[in-house]
Amino acid sequence: MTDVLLQAQNLSVSRGELTVFERKSFTINTGMLFQLQGDNGSGKTTLLRAICTLIPLDEGELRWRGELLPAAREQYFAEMCFAGHADGLKGDLTAVENLTSTLTEHTPTVIECIAALEKTGFTGRDDLPCRVLSAGQRRRVVLARVLLSQATLWVLDEPLTALDASGRELVGKLIEEQVGSGGSVVYSTHQPLDVSGFPLQTLALSD
Repeated sequence: MTDVLLQAQNLSVSRGELTVFERKSFTINTGMLFQLQGDNGSGKTTLLRAICTLIPLDEGELRWRGELLPAAREQYFAEMCFAGHADGLKGDLTAVENLTSTLTEHTPTVIECIAALEKTGFTGRDDLPCRVLSAGQRRRVVLARVLLSQATLWVLDEPLTALDASGRELVGKLIEEQVGSGGSVVYSTHQPLDVSGFPLQTLALSD
């Protein structure tokens, strides 16, 4: 049985006199993949941030499990995890320290953090501050944070950025596990995402 998670109705956002996108409507159900398509500058990141209630809408409404946002924002934030272009990691902290300090809804133990990092392929760098890590290594820490969030809905902006071939394959597997367990994933990407066997809805944005 599928449940309706997020409903977007006639969403419009502008910057000054520039309309980024307008009247976009869609529904995200449990066990579903939702992909944003479009060239650079078409508004994919803006739309993702808008559905996370991080920027205001000019028009339209969002509902989480039938409840209007932002009124239901506290429950929404407890069940949604957003991973954007900026990784949000504190450079002077190690990967584990970042994970234990930035996750508030589900504060993980050190053992849980290490297990999540191992699952994302991050090993042998546990004692290093994140500022000395490569972009790909930092991205794996972000993926571990998404896993540890226990969120029903993942919102991922270009999740394959800075990852090598093994990392891109890993992202596909993690997303398959998330959707297969009844969660849902909204994502944007310029690269093919190797995920199959699940309902996929796409929304194309034009620049």
